[in-house]
Parts: sequence; C-alpha cells; structure tokens
Amino acid sequence: MGLGSLAFDVVPHQLPQPELELLAVVQKAGSEGIIGQSSALRKVLQMVECVAGGDSTVLVLGETGSGKELVARAIHKRSKRRDQGFVKLNCAAIPSGLLESELFGHERGAFTGAISQKIGRLELAHQGSLFLDEIGDIPVDLQPKLLRLLQEREFERLGSTRTKKVDVRVVAATHRDLEGMILEKQFRSDLFYRLNVVPIFVPPLRERPEDIPLLVRHFVQQFSRRIGKAIDIIPPGTMDALRHYPWPGNIRELENVIERAVVLSSGSALRISHQDLRTRVAPGHSADRLQTLEEVERNHILKTLKETRWILSGPGGAAARLGLNRSTLSFRMKKLSIARSLDSNLD
Repeated sequence: MGLGSLAFDVVPHQLPQPELELLAVVQKAGSEGIIGQSSALRKVLQMVECVAGGDSTVLVLGETGSGKELVARAIHKRSKRRDQGFVKLNCAAIPSGLLESELFGHERGAFTGAISQKIGRLELAHQGSLFLDEIGDIPVDLQPKLLRLLQEREFERLGSTRTKKVDVRVVAATHRDLEGMILEKQFRSDLFYRLNVVPIFVPPLRERPEDIPLLVRHFVQQFSRRIGKAIDIIPPGTMDALRHYPWPGNIRELENVIERAVVLSSGSALRISHQDLRTRVAPGHSADRLQTLEEVERNHILKTLKETRWILSGPGGAAARLGLNRSTLSFRMKKLSIARSLDSNLD
C-alpha cells in the first residue's frame, strides 16, 4: 500500500467536488510523507496549497517532532522552484561561531582555519528554497544579516566586501515562542515580522489522534520491509493504547516506538512493551509521575465502562466501543484488576 492510499481512505466518486479537490491535496501530501486525514491536518495541507505557488516567506510553527520539515518540503515540491534545490540549515545544530559561515559562506583567510573559499547554504539554494530549521536558535548578532537577506535578497560572504544577490525562497521553522523571545530581547521584532509573513501551525499528534492508526500502519509496514519481518497484525488493544497515549515527542516518538516494537516482536503480531510508553509532562498536559502503558489501558477501559454503564456486550457496549469481543474484554478486565465495585471511586 502506497503512502497516498494510507493518507486518506475514501472512495473518490462518493465525494462532492470540494472534497475531491481536498482528497487530491491529502493524497499528494501522503506521497511526500505527510500521513493523516484529520481536520487539523487538512487545514495545514490547505495552507500549504495556498502558499506554495508564491514566493512569500513561510514560518512553520509546532512542537518538536510534529513534522515541520515535511511541511516545508511539501511547500517546496508544490512550488515553481521544485526542480531546484531544497537546502536545509538547522540553526540549533551548528555552533554559533560557525553558523554565519554555514549560511553565507566565507572567503579564504576570513578566519583562522579558513584555508579555502566556502560557498554557503544560501548560495546553494539559489533559485530554490532555503529551509532554516530552529530559527529561534539563531544568535542575536546574526539576526540583522538575516533580516537584510529577507529584505534585500543580498548578502556578503564572511571576509568579503563584495555584495551578492540571491534568488531564494525562505521557509523557517521553530518550536519556540518567538513573540515571548522578543519581549526578552532574544529575538528581533523586525526579523519576526519578516519571517511571519505566512505562519503555518502544525498541530501536535495528541490533537489529531485519528491520524495515529494511519501512522502506526505506515511505520509498521516501513520497518517490517526494512528488517525483513512479516508483521501484519496490530492487536486492537495495542492500537487503542497507542491512540490514547499523549505522545509528547509527537510523530518522531511514535516512529521510534514502532521501530523498536517491530524489531522486538516475534510472530506476525505487533507487541509493545509497557515500558515503551510512558506519559511525560508535555504542553497542555500535567503529570506528577510516569504512567505505564498498562495504566493508560486500564484508565481507558474504565472510562469506557463508565460511559456505557458497565454494559459489556451489544452494539453500544464497552467491548464494541473498544473494538474487542466480550471474552477479550473480560480477560483484560481481570488482568488489570478492574471490577465494578471500583467505579464509585473513579469519578
């Protein structure tokens, strides 16, 4: 199954024209690694479609691991620059003393150790797109030069007095609160306004849980092929626990958990250790301690039992809601020490 079919599981001829157009957007995004069908993700993809055709600077916002780089690449692949380079520079991964040279390049002898001329990422991205990841980590003393680039599309290599023009589209990304950094004088307000021409917010995975099953199946297939295992069963209880885990590390954490599970699983069913999922403090969540997968599962079953008034079977029963048969649910309740007498203590 290709990424496009994973992205949106519907029958096209049953949809009205606006939905058909959106389906095409989501399927194309799936071919570029963006997996999902949630309304939150659709809004992101619609923004990508809107901005891709122009040259406006885009600021992609979102938590670490939420897929900001994929969004940046999708913008590039839909733009008129798609046949040119997509050049990435992670501002947090390069020491501040070397960042200017990496971005703008340098001349021979510009500083100790500069034994030859170096072309920077900016020139490499000429007529293409420059992705500045973690833009919130760019040093304050380098920010005026970046501002000039955005305003004038010109720069000088380090150690040179020759001004060079460049044709490049800038897409920046950060997980930081840039407006808060402005108040603390850690980020220039004029640079923020130049970057924030078109902001796109990528929602965290916990705000689009309906996308988790699609991502899980995709990663299971990907790592099964890579490792050479035939894992084609994801137990309903496992999938349910994955859907209700808050994923503080977002898609990157989910990918790592699934890879580890595929490596360690024996047989055709995906098995995830309770210790693989632990609830950590994440934005929008609070926790006094770590929570195991078993506790997540137990709490979810209890919540479902309360909502169904402890009716286990039938179309509206807890087993049907959980995607289990009654005997499996009864077994899980026994294993997790769930009894009706506990219900009055859980409100």
